[in-house]
This record gives sequence, structure tokens and C-alpha cells, in this order.
Amino acid sequence: MDILERLKGKLVRVEYGEKEIYILGTAHVSKDSVREVREAINEIRPDTVCVELCEARYESMFNEDKWKNMDIVKVVKQNKAFYLLMQLILSSFYKKIGDKLGVRPGADMIEAVYAAREIGAEIVLADRDVNITLKRVWGYLGFFKKIKLIGLMVSSIFSTEEITEQDIEKLRQKDQLEIALEEVASSLPEVKQRLLDERDIYLAEKIKSAPGKKILAVVGYGHVNGIVSNIPKENDLTPLETVPKKGKIAQFLKWLIPILIIGLLIYGFIKGGKDLSIESISLWIGINGTLSALGVALALAHPITIVSAFLAAPITSLNPMVAAGWVAGLVQAWVRKPKVQDIEELPHAILSVKGFWTNPVTKILLVVAFANIGSSIGTFLAGSMIASRLF
Repeated sequence: MDILERLKGKLVRVEYGEKEIYILGTAHVSKDSVREVREAINEIRPDTVCVELCEARYESMFNEDKWKNMDIVKVVKQNKAFYLLMQLILSSFYKKIGDKLGVRPGADMIEAVYAAREIGAEIVLADRDVNITLKRVWGYLGFFKKIKLIGLMVSSIFSTEEITEQDIEKLRQKDQLEIALEEVASSLPEVKQRLLDERDIYLAEKIKSAPGKKILAVVGYGHVNGIVSNIPKENDLTPLETVPKKGKIAQFLKWLIPILIIGLLIYGFIKGGKDLSIESISLWIGINGTLSALGVALALAHPITIVSAFLAAPITSLNPMVAAGWVAGLVQAWVRKPKVQDIEELPHAILSVKGFWTNPVTKILLVVAFANIGSSIGTFLAGSMIASRLF
């Protein structure tokens, strides 16, 4: 029986110029998909095998010791803590599925790489860098939508929902990233656009530009239709590889809010003298510092870190160049510097709520995120209360 018949509905053949392109849709945590990947590669004997991986995800799968080289202080200083936290939460989601079903997450991609090597086929990492994808998702969301996204990500840590073999069909229909953020994706079309639609375009361009005349692409089933529809089109990937910069309005507001707060404090002094001024300053320090410290406390941080968040938030909120989370994260890294053993245990720690809150690495990331959230809420709340008292 022809392989297209045997894998009907999973394997699609497309012609592009002189190229013969096969697109195999898989479920990333399915034993059947692993078998089908090897079967397709051995029978089709492609010149090139394209996999739905970027360099970073490839490294995480084939170089499990990469965590040992991570400098968490550098991550915080470079403002990458939240993106690393997102990746770890998503990794936790995948690993939980894999553990329940007895399949390593991404086993289909790993099998594709090994099978391609065995027949001497070239391997192309066809997916967009996961960091760019996450930054584009984050960069196009407004403040309250970002809070909603964070809420979903954190709630997924606590998820204990049983996942069975029957759920594989759901995994076939949607991209794993989309499933992990399903609640947000359903109400925020821009999230789905960055996670799925843009990557369909990106994958299609990488696949059709791959070397060789016979190409086999191994991708999540949810990408197949999008890739097939985009192969005949000519798309420029440059916009899809661009990390969004803050617009002029966002840049303006970043400085406007601190200026308004300072203006309110000065106006309070002029209008009501020292007493009203002290009252306004006390409100600012108390609300902003307390909410940031409360966020850090929720991360079960060291007492010194909690104090640092309380002291830093009222100041950093008036300085757009520094964030409360940045200060608190560095303090937490100083009072409890992660050891090599802590980093080595990271893949196991993210499988449980306790692990996220007790591993020194993930604790630092939670401190950064929660301190910033608390400080942001405190800025709006304290600013509103000060203004209401003055006017």
C-alpha cells in the first residue's frame, strides 16, 4: 500500500517548482507518531528532513546539560527572566503530558533527526526561534491582557488535570503552544496569530527553500493546513523575525506616568503643605512597596528580598529604566545563589508546584515576575488614590 494511503490525513504531498514536498503531521507526545515518522522517512528517502524545531529547542532536546551553563544573574540583568519563566512553564506542560503517556515530549522530532541521519538526509531546523515567538506574543499585548496571560501561565503550574490517550486527538488538532495558552488564545486572536498563524508562514518558507528536490517536513498536525496553503505564496520572513519595539505612545506613557506621580506629589505640597505632602508620599510608599513585597512573599522569597522589594518599588516605579523585579531578583540571587545541583535539577523541579516554588532558579524568576506585577498594580492604585485626595 502506498505510504500516502497508509498515512492518509496525516501525510500530504505538495509540488513546488521542481521540488516534491511531503508534510507529515504528528502529535508531539504520541507513540504512533514516532513510528509513523520513521516509517515515512525510510520509505520516502528524502534529500532533506525539516523539523518543527528552532536552534534553542533543538539544543534543549539534544544537549540536556545546557542548563549547567546558565547564569541566572545575567538572565535577570538582561531582562530575560519572564521569557525564561514562560519557557519553563511550557516545558512543564509538555513534560507532564509526556510522563502520563510514557512518551518524551518532542519524541517525534527526535526520531525524525535520528532517522534522517541514518539515511544521510540533510536536517533543517525550520521553526522560528521560540524566544522571538514569545516576545512577539508578549509585545503585542496590552497591560491587562499581559496580566491575563500571566495568570493563565501560573495557573497551569497548579493544573492537575489527568491527560489520557484520548486527549491525543486534541493535540493533533492544535499546536502545543496554543493548547498551553488555550484560554487566552480563544479570547485574544493576536495570541493565536503569533503562536500559530505566523509560524505556519515561517515553516512554509523554510520548508520550500530547503535544499534538495525531495523534502519531508515533520510538524505538529495543527500546522499542516496552514503550511500547505502558504507554500504557493511568496512571504517575506523579515517582519516575522522582528521583535516589536515599544511604540511612541508606550514610550511616552512610560515616562508620563512617573512625571504625573511626581507632579501630584509636588502639587500636594503646594496645595496642602507639608502634612498633605507627607500623606501622599506615605500612600505612594505604602501601597506600591506593600504590593510589590506581597508579590515577592507569594514567591516564598527570602525575608531580605521581601524588604528589598518594598524599598525598591516606590523608587523604581518613578524610574522607567529600572524595575522592582530586577532589584528583587538580584537580591534573591545574592542571598540564595543557585548551585550547580539546583540547575541540574531544574528539568525535574518544573514538574511540580513545589518544585517551582522551592528550586532557587525558578524562585528567582517568580520573584522577578511577581515583584513587577505588584509594583505595576501599586503604581496605578497609589496614583489614583493620591489624585482623588487632591482633586
